[in-house]
Order: sequence, then structure tokens, then C-alpha cells
Amino acid sequence: MTRQFRIEWYPKVCNGKPVIKGTRITVSVVLEQIAEGTSWDHLLEDYPELEREDIKAALDFARESLDHTEIREAHV
Repeated sequence: MTRQFRIEWYPKVCNGKPVIKGTRITVSVVLEQIAEGTSWDHLLEDYPELEREDIKAALDFARESLDHTEIREAHV
């Protein structure tokens, strides 16, 4: 599991949001770019400090976060 070595979060860095280790690039920025259709290659060009394993770690982090979330149906 690469996530534990590539994702970090501290209260004083980016308001405590998870970031790619050693950068101020938040996991949410990576996910947002991918959701908008940005290719991994283009993302790596835009953020030269990123590596492919960082993108994979961001996706793994999101998946693991969702796996540990209980989703309930809203009763209106």
C-alpha cells in the first residue's frame, strides 16, 4: 500500500487537508483534475513534483476513505 508513504496531513499544512507528501498539492486537487478529465500524463506535466505513484496513492486514499464511510439514505 503506497498511500501511507505518499499521503500526509498536518493541521498547519493546507488547513489539515491530506496532501501528497513533501508538497502542498492536496489529494482533492488531484481527484478534481482527474474528475475533470485531465490525463495522468497531463497532470504530471502540470505538477512536475508529482509521480505516478502519487496519483495512485490519492485514488487509493479516496477509495479507502469511502470504504470506511457509512452511507445512509436521507429520509425527507
